[in-house]
Amino acid sequence: MPGTTHALATRMNGAAALATARTEAVRHACALIDAAEDSPPTLEELARAVGISPTHFQKIFKRATGVSPRQYAETRRVAKVKALLRAGEPVSAALYGAGYGSSRGLYENAHATLGMTPATYRKGGAGAEIGYAFGRSRLGEVLVAATPQGVCFVALGDSRGRLVAELKADLPAATLREDAGRLGRWLDEVLRRIDGAEPAAALPLDIRCTAFQRRVWQALTEIPLGQTRTYSELAASLGAPNAQRAVGRACATNPVSILVPCHRAVREDGGLGGYRWGLKKKQALLAAEKAGEFPARRSGR
Repeated sequence: MPGTTHALATRMNGAAALATARTEAVRHACALIDAAEDSPPTLEELARAVGISPTHFQKIFKRATGVSPRQYAETRRVAKVKALLRAGEPVSAALYGAGYGSSRGLYENAHATLGMTPATYRKGGAGAEIGYAFGRSRLGEVLVAATPQGVCFVALGDSRGRLVAELKADLPAATLREDAGRLGRWLDEVLRRIDGAEPAAALPLDIRCTAFQRRVWQALTEIPLGQTRTYSELAASLGAPNAQRAVGRACATNPVSILVPCHRAVREDGGLGGYRWGLKKKQALLAAEKAGEFPARRSGR
């Protein structure tokens, strides 16, 4: 038995050492990507720097972070563009300063990364036309806002003024106007879902997100009505079992609550965890979905 115990301890120590080495390899690769002034290093260059084969390193990196090295590098470049734009840099300087060889790469994916063109983002949404509409639900006031491309913001609260203030804080220079006529059908769909109904229509979205956020938000939409998933379960479903905190951050930064049902993400012990619009609302949403029946909607518009 002493020999068996020693062998087991040796294997455990070896596994721990291997896990530590892999974590350090990923950290080193992230540091190399973050420090790149021009084009980010390739997968082969990163793998060579940490002494692991490219194929194996790709798997290790994705398991640890939830995204591939290429997706991580693109996320970091976009973050650098945003920081430079917010600091007042001209669009061309921000693009080249973040390592883009031309504007084409960012502009082609502008709506996926910024939610609008770089020039519009730099101006705090100046030139962007956003309509919004109010509804009354069992949880209080609801605001749905949308660009011409799709829904960009959903908020819950007790004060319409406060909900508009939340929207203005996100895009302070955008042109906002109440537009119940155009958004009425989209608002009705949001109100149905608040009452616990199955989605009746897929609504177009126009939201800013990183590659990892997109994956988390997609996973949230795939949770069946009336069910929940823990942050670790969501992370595991993405092939990134160690990314629970990153999953939690993605849930917390979801701008279209209800449509992307972040209220279905809970803590490991089954506790509700956090929710931007308050835990009572999160609890009520889950209860309505589990009940399987919903009352006739009260418009209050």
